[in-house]
Amino acid sequence: MDERNRGRLTKDGIRIYEEADFAGMRAAGKLAAEILDGVAPLVQPGTTTETLDDWITKAVEDAGAVSATIGYKGYKHASCISVNHVVCHGIPAGKVLKDGDILNIDVTVIVDGWFGDTSRMYVAGKLSRKTERLIQITHDALFKGIEAVKPGNTFGDIGNAIQSYVEAERMSVVRDFCGHGLGRVFHAPPNVLHYGRAGSGPVLEEGMFFTIEPMVNLGRPETKVLADDWTAVTRDKSLSAQFEHSVGVTATGCEIFTLSPAGKFHPTWD
Repeated sequence: MDERNRGRLTKDGIRIYEEADFAGMRAAGKLAAEILDGVAPLVQPGTTTETLDDWITKAVEDAGAVSATIGYKGYKHASCISVNHVVCHGIPAGKVLKDGDILNIDVTVIVDGWFGDTSRMYVAGKLSRKTERLIQITHDALFKGIEAVKPGNTFGDIGNAIQSYVEAERMSVVRDFCGHGLGRVFHAPPNVLHYGRAGSGPVLEEGMFFTIEPMVNLGRPETKVLADDWTAVTRDKSLSAQFEHSVGVTATGCEIFTLSPAGKFHPTWD
């Protein structure tokens, strides 16, 4: 059997993994989280996003793992680094970080065939109260979504939990990008929307693996992709934030595979 096709498929095409498969996801998720822990001290004014990506590339290699993004549809980097009004898929380059810049770093690694995918927010220097609040709301929105993950709930329950919380805080949820299934492959069904109607969509079952990765804007939700065919930005140039975890549905709720071993998933304020 092709290792990528282990487990059964639901009628919606969502793969149901076995209990033994959780160990592979734990290992991959742990490494991805450790790498994001390790890069944190380098996020300072004066650093370039290329420097951050170089460190991440070496960390993946030193761990004996493989970057899932290098070579993916022609992409050349081990991370996506999205600064300020970049929503996602920012390409590391010579851009120098300034005091007060916020950035999302997104890393996916492959460990023994399993994919670990996670992202979190960082701050270069000091930030404004408004920006701090954006990051906090986005972080909390992710965990509102995670709280909805348990057998018998639906994917619409996840999206509704995120959307209702964010919009009550007078911010907007990006519609153009979503979470996804993963496991022995990078992207698979389902699409995990960060908005929606409670009770809608496929029913969650034990053994499903997927990401939840809400993108939240201070302004309107619309985005556009730049000419490089990767970088997505807010159309109104408002600031954007994102957090991402990979999770697996358990008998009673869910397991987060990408928890920060150092407790650095949230950029704790000084």
